[in-house]
Amino acid sequence: MNHGKLKTALALAVGLLGGCSLIPDYQRPPAPVADSWSGAPADAQAVLPWMSFFKDDQLKGLIGEALANNRDLRVSLLNIEKAQAQYRIRRADLLPSIDANLSGTHQRTPADLSLDGRTQTSHRYDAGVGFASYEVDFFGRVRSLNEQALEAYLQTVEAQRSAQIALVAEVANAYYQLQADLQSLALSDQTLESQHQSYLTIRSSYQEDVATELDLSQAESTVRSAQASQARYHRLVEQDRNALVLLVGKPLAPVQLALAASDTPELDTALPAGLPSQVLTRRPDILAAEHALKAANANVGAARAAFFPNISMTASAGSASGQLGDLFAGGQGAWSFVPSINVPIFNWGRNQANLDVAKVQTLIEVANYQKAIQQAFREVADGLVARGKLDSQVTAQELLVKANARSHDLARLRYETGVDTYLNSLDAQRNLYASQQELVDTRLARSQNLIALYKALGGGSE
Repeated sequence: MNHGKLKTALALAVGLLGGCSLIPDYQRPPAPVADSWSGAPADAQAVLPWMSFFKDDQLKGLIGEALANNRDLRVSLLNIEKAQAQYRIRRADLLPSIDANLSGTHQRTPADLSLDGRTQTSHRYDAGVGFASYEVDFFGRVRSLNEQALEAYLQTVEAQRSAQIALVAEVANAYYQLQADLQSLALSDQTLESQHQSYLTIRSSYQEDVATELDLSQAESTVRSAQASQARYHRLVEQDRNALVLLVGKPLAPVQLALAASDTPELDTALPAGLPSQVLTRRPDILAAEHALKAANANVGAARAAFFPNISMTASAGSASGQLGDLFAGGQGAWSFVPSINVPIFNWGRNQANLDVAKVQTLIEVANYQKAIQQAFREVADGLVARGKLDSQVTAQELLVKANARSHDLARLRYETGVDTYLNSLDAQRNLYASQQELVDTRLARSQNLIALYKALGGGSE
């Protein structure tokens, strides 16, 4: 079997693979943000991984289970596999697909259509190896599409990283919300018990004509208010637990949803923040936006290549025979080589319109990329502004709770000794409860701010 000419055709095809590329040179767009954040520390370091950033063992266990079981994160991982397969498909288009075939053709020609006036029956059997309609990528159209598929795959990888960081932050926020509501529930239980005891004392005094009916009515109102607050926090706690179960993706043991041993679960507050060029480039959502921009840039190259001739080839080599038994006998070798070229002449502006679409899409992705940077810059700036203020607010609120606790003790003592009315004692009790509740909320806001900063700065490595 003579394969010389087929080998020559294959060598020519491989040689032409090194043709030109019409993809525009990529230039990273400038970041439309300031050079630094106001109030940012001077040192720039990597953000701590979540295993080091979060100190609460109960929370770390929940995050680990969420990363293993969360369905949204599982979908993002499957999207990576899908994008990877699509990239492999595009990459395979760079080389010809070699196929083997075996076929038989049987044909009967009527007498009035044959050259000799007699009915004819013919048989043909073919066996060969070759490729069909292989596009020689001389102007880089296929390579541009391959580059686009690669960038789309990398974009999906970064999107998965972004989803993982977001999941860590969501679990942490849900956990600290649960802890805050559990603390508020415990506070409402304690307050209800105290107010109930006060109500019983005043009722006994009222029965002895020592306390007034107004005192009794006011005491009862505080009990009813505490009961309503207790019921509210029971509801919120159950909803918080349901939210955590959904995020983790599996049923959780009661101990995993209980109040932590410490009143304030610890976070690592040493969050470094340097220049935007050092910090924002680590964020996976910004990296994903840049990959989308590069993919659009590669599409411009494919659209440009449509203006140039399309060269394709079909080639095969094998055996052909009129008898099946002689198909592989000596002297039955057969080959074919069919090059073709398609030159675009006039298509009513279709190619130009496709190129215009590709260029506009590139401009859209530039805007999306710069918007992602601006959004990231604002998130970090807002977090840094709130960071120091919330620390000061927590300190001030803790002092307020101590002051209100002292006022409550004095007001109660004055009422019990008959120096003052129950109204002052009631006001002091309300102020104490309100300040305690505000302290819980402020600590929660501080924790949420640190988590938001952690996420905004890129989340840290595993």
